[in-house]
Amino acid sequence: MNYKKKKYEDKAVEAQIASFTGNGGITEYQVFLQVTDPMLPFEQQLQHIQQAYVSVVKEELADDAVAVFRRYFLSDAANQADLVMAWECENAFCALSVVQQAPLNGTKIAIWTWFQTGVSVETEKNGMLKATHNGYTQYWTGGAFNRASNSEYQTRLLLNDYVMQLTEEGCKLATDCIRTWFFVQNVDVNYAGVVKARKEVFITQDLTEKTHYIASTGIGGRNADPAVLVTMDTYAVKGLKPEQIQFLYAPTHLNPTYEYGVTFERGTAVHYADRTQVFISGTASIDNKGNILYPGDICQQAARMLRNISALLTEAGATTEDIQQAIVYLRDTADYQVVEHFLAENYPGLPHIIVHAPVCRPGWLIEMECMAVVPSENTAFGVF
Repeated sequence: MNYKKKKYEDKAVEAQIASFTGNGGITEYQVFLQVTDPMLPFEQQLQHIQQAYVSVVKEELADDAVAVFRRYFLSDAANQADLVMAWECENAFCALSVVQQAPLNGTKIAIWTWFQTGVSVETEKNGMLKATHNGYTQYWTGGAFNRASNSEYQTRLLLNDYVMQLTEEGCKLATDCIRTWFFVQNVDVNYAGVVKARKEVFITQDLTEKTHYIASTGIGGRNADPAVLVTMDTYAVKGLKPEQIQFLYAPTHLNPTYEYGVTFERGTAVHYADRTQVFISGTASIDNKGNILYPGDICQQAARMLRNISALLTEAGATTEDIQQAIVYLRDTADYQVVEHFLAENYPGLPHIIVHAPVCRPGWLIEMECMAVVPSENTAFGVF
């Protein structure tokens, strides 16, 4: 992995750019853009980040790099999302997620974008973004929501609609979906409805504790519309053989999620001939009995969280140095400086952003999800 930090717009924006090129020639880029001056009003922050985005694409990325997924982290979605969408409507489309999870350096906006080279991208009639190359078809959805009466019904509709979208593409939830994200308004109240609906829909799709689940993050985050309690992003790949997908468990560090009533995989690795992509679900300070470790101690929780993630990565042949993108979620905004210092001291090359998003259990003060990529030479599979 190659990784660099660079300042743009007279140092008003910091870019973190991680890239990986496999022996088949396809390059993936993970790019974080974050404003550095919290004193600027939102429109100026947005303008700076837009200009920095254009500069990064022009100066740092290959000519054929295409954005396939982008997420905005906003401090006040109700007052900011429309301005973001006005700019997005004037630019090349990619799967788009907009969520209120305030960047914790005191600014109002940050962006994560996933770019790929060598892909042909189009938007399907059902709203999915499709990228094809080398016999694989990737599908993204971003920002799906509805306004059903509660979080359970909203989640049920989201998943049922997604199953129909996949079916239209000749895919199945159980075999082709690699990763989901659920952003839950007032997660302490509404997450139980998400858990119930997801479990019940999954049973209908042959996703059980005896088969497998899907890597996922369920975390606090809200839509611009207060009636939207749950928003969902997804990633699926068509064309994979079953043996290309590896579920990660790290049983010395973590317990199966179904033991405490939830239904997601701790992590999923996808093996290609030229690379292995590793998708780590939202991971917190927990032991292999399901207990929260180090209640009230943010530093100890951060350290255990990273040990858990390291154990999951090891199963896929990766380490924390292979992480291309990490999102750190904090329940308490006052913990930001402590966590940023901890990461700088212990993981100085980690591409990451820290945002405000309560975790699904109040005792967890911190959670992190990430993506890693490592080289592979498994000739049984096609290149990415």
